[in-house]
Amino acid sequence: MYSVIDLDGLPAADRFSFWWEAVARSVVPVHASSEDAPSFWAEMTSVDLRGIQISRVRCLSFEARRTPRLIRRADLGLLQLSLTLQGRSGIEQEDRQASLAPTDMVLYDTSVPFRAWTLPEVTADGIVVQFPREALPLSAGAVRCLTARRLPGRSGIGALLATTVRQALRQAPALTRADAGRLSGIVVDLAAAVLAHELESGPETMPSCTGETMLLRVRDFILRHLTDPELSPATIAAAHSMSVRSLHRLFEAEGATVSAWIRERRLEHCRRDLTDPLRGRQPVRAVAARWGFTDPASFSRAFRGAYGLSPQEYRRQWLAGELSSGR
Repeated sequence: MYSVIDLDGLPAADRFSFWWEAVARSVVPVHASSEDAPSFWAEMTSVDLRGIQISRVRCLSFEARRTPRLIRRADLGLLQLSLTLQGRSGIEQEDRQASLAPTDMVLYDTSVPFRAWTLPEVTADGIVVQFPREALPLSAGAVRCLTARRLPGRSGIGALLATTVRQALRQAPALTRADAGRLSGIVVDLAAAVLAHELESGPETMPSCTGETMLLRVRDFILRHLTDPELSPATIAAAHSMSVRSLHRLFEAEGATVSAWIRERRLEHCRRDLTDPLRGRQPVRAVAARWGFTDPASFSRAFRGAYGLSPQEYRRQWLAGELSSGR
């Protein structure tokens, strides 16, 4: 769950290539160059929070490019949210470029080519939060609106996220698997809140994202009412003064249906509860009912379809340590 990669003990001539091979395994493959390559130094500490990875990286200056060819070779559908702690850096993606100073954050999509760099003024220091695209309750269009834009991390909701990820790394050696599962949800929720705040507060700078803002509001409403078994396209549409047809069109643009999106979110919450030792004695049917599943048989079929195991077997294997943290 907790790991450290450093270059101590390696010959200077081997450090640069070793480092970027380690980055390819731990983060994503990139092509890298550096004026400091002959004397390169870097260090990375990481914690895996059940599929959400938080890494602190200190290193000398570099430039990294993720190319279409590298993406075709390995594309896991990951998003990365980077927080600058020291030094100046930047990222370019989809014709947008963000220049970053300490406390700034930026989102980028590893399925889309990008160029990232740090300046050689001081040793760069930053944190990268990596998570599956589907973990965020944001549409693909919203993600496109938000990549390669500077996000403030000095105050407000951004400061809460920055503090949380820094503390997660500091406390990582003391975390249990159950702690990691709970913290994973907190980090994703805070990241979603930072991005939602930016999307809602910047319509004048993102005029093409008006539809994404409405979809974000609808999804936020759904998440706040997931426990209501009466939640349906009709009730959601009524709460937003739109027709059911208009609601379906919002989701169709993302290649999904309203009902499917609700089911996926409910199943993920059920999965979290089933892996929580504090709920180990709670009947599976109670977990299902808590998240709006009124028919235990239908819930069991849906859960098996999503995760490959029955809810009971998934819980047993997870609590016995037989399932990987990412599953």
